[in-house]
Amino acid sequence: MLVGSVIGSAGAVFLKSGAHELGGHWSSIVYNWKLALGVITYMLSSILFVKGMANGELSVLFPMVSLGYICSLVWSRLFFKEALTGAKILGVGLILTGIVFLGFGNH
Repeated sequence: MLVGSVIGSAGAVFLKSGAHELGGHWSSIVYNWKLALGVITYMLSSILFVKGMANGELSVLFPMVSLGYICSLVWSRLFFKEALTGAKILGVGLILTGIVFLGFGNH
């Protein structure tokens, strides 16, 4: 699940980058390798999610997908120079807290 989340968040980076390169010219979508790579990475992450779901509890595993949001926050800062605000950091803390509590619920 963790690997799928990281790969999915990387897919979002490629989709955003590829969409930016379109610049309103949708005819160039066929030749946009970044968009294609974004779709491929999303498909790969979905395959990994299905594999992960087969081996655990849905109530514990699926919230782990939210780790992808944390990765996306890091990628957006690194690649797109987006602001890292206090609210975003608080959100990361809440996500991590929730995942920890869900993990405790499994025992």
